[in-house]
Amino acid sequence: MTVDLFAGIPVRDYATAAAWYERLLGGPPSFLPNDVEAVWELAGNRYLYIEVRPDHAGHAMQTVFVSDFDERLAAIAGRGLEPVSLETYDNGVRKAIFNDPDGNEIGFGGGPA
Repeated sequence: MTVDLFAGIPVRDYATAAAWYERLLGGPPSFLPNDVEAVWELAGNRYLYIEVRPDHAGHAMQTVFVSDFDERLAAIAGRGLEPVSLETYDNGVRKAIFNDPDGNEIGFGGGPA
């Protein structure tokens, strides 16, 4: 089975959100489909996108699991962003949660240290 994913995040202000997600994700969008959306390809056919939808902003919850958890968090910190919380579950899985300027929750998960 093939799984492709477009995970959307509603935001209020395009410029503010795009700049924040560039810092979080480490680069500019992969493509800009129109003047209210920006899309980052996280892995083959797996995308995270922002869309200006002010009435819905601040309610998204996305978690991306990565194999380079510690390195990714260090890189994000190097770009000036820190998680609002870090969790470790009983099975050793770790999760770092970031909140964008609208309050949307973006988490990165990874295996045991």
